[in-house]
Amino acid sequence: MTAPRDAWTGAREIVPLALGVAIYGLAFGLLAAQAGFGGLQVGVMGGIVFAGGSQIIASQQLVAGAGAVAAVVAGLALNLRLLLVTASIREVYAGRPWWQIALGAHMTTDENWALMLAQRAKGRHAGYWYLVGGGLCLLLVWCLATVTGVLFARAIPEPKALGMDFAFTAAFIAIARSLWKGRRDKLPWLTAVAVVAAAIKLGGVAPSWALILGGVAGAGLAGVVHDD
Repeated sequence: MTAPRDAWTGAREIVPLALGVAIYGLAFGLLAAQAGFGGLQVGVMGGIVFAGGSQIIASQQLVAGAGAVAAVVAGLALNLRLLLVTASIREVYAGRPWWQIALGAHMTTDENWALMLAQRAKGRHAGYWYLVGGGLCLLLVWCLATVTGVLFARAIPEPKALGMDFAFTAAFIAIARSLWKGRRDKLPWLTAVAVVAAAIKLGGVAPSWALILGGVAGAGLAGVVHDD
């Protein structure tokens, strides 16, 4: 069978990228602990959501007292880019049963998507199971790293005394940097920033909802200008 072999190949070849995921997974775990999350909660959240940026934004909204609805909407808005990512490889899902489409969409991240396209550019066969294998590896690493971060934070009496209150910001910066694909992303990113600033300064919108508006605007513009 080629499916297990392709999945194992994808999982093995994404290990170098998974190491980077582990680093900001630890940072997110430290942050989540400060927000009052337990190890089990963070582990379940990682398995269900499996999106670092969205988890950080949602946690920030909860810490800021924005409420569960605002937290969920903010996370979804930031994750809109994955609709564009999956649409760019729609032939990978063509003709597959619904459960494989759902599994593949859930396992698709910026890292294994980029790795799959890079391997295809080299003339190698890299399809659905290669993508899923890489995603499963990243999911395992992410969940283990975030739970480890929570446990580590709980073993420290005063996390803020060590400057760990900056962990959230550092984790978000790391994730944002990994999402930057070059100059072609400049316009959507600048648009998102401009919308957030205008909503807060001119419209008096709460920062949590301004971030949501900015994320939707940036993702929408990216969908228009990126036709690949």
